[in-house]
Amino acid sequence: QVKVVEYGGGSLQAGGSLKLSCVVSGYDFSGYCMGWFRQAPGKEREGVAAIDGAGITTYADPVKGRFTISRDNGKNTLSLEMNNLKPEDTAMYFCAAESLFGGCTKAAGIQYWGQGTQVTVSS
Repeated sequence: QVKVVEYGGGSLQAGGSLKLSCVVSGYDFSGYCMGWFRQAPGKEREGVAAIDGAGITTYADPVKGRFTISRDNGKNTLSLEMNNLKPEDTAMYFCAAESLFGGCTKAAGIQYWGQGTQVTVSS
């Protein structure tokens, strides 16, 4: 059974940094895309950052230059380092693995989701 678990959410002030981690068990995702998504209340789930099996990364425009996604295939883990956080980054953050459409940049087609971890940034 595939299990995706996120860690590292929390509350902090604007300008701070936070690192999210995701551990995947039950399947080897080393050759597949993985990504981070977020969903704020009343909004659709949106892609934040993705990394494919070759290590190529993609970022949403609002987080470029502030967030860094990385993966450790040996440990089946995915990380998201978030710097210079802003109140608009407040959301539930979800780890995602494998997509029917490739790329892990869009919520539709994601095969495996974590339960989410809350990030709250105050001004």
